[in-house]
Amino acid sequence: MEFFLCVIGMVMIIEGLPYFVFPEKMKAWILKVLELPEGTLRKFGLVLMVLGLGLVYMGKR
Repeated sequence: MEFFLCVIGMVMIIEGLPYFVFPEKMKAWILKVLELPEGTLRKFGLVLMVLGLGLVYMGKR
């Protein structure tokens, strides 16, 4: 559980960094994301999950 909390904390730091450093660019990027079709977002999410799973697998090996 301790490792899990550390991982979640690191994800939150990495996710929050662009909003802190480039808030105006993140607003513009979010507006572009809102215009994307749902299918594209689903494919992007699937690719990210598969890549994340691969990284976890490589890290645990």
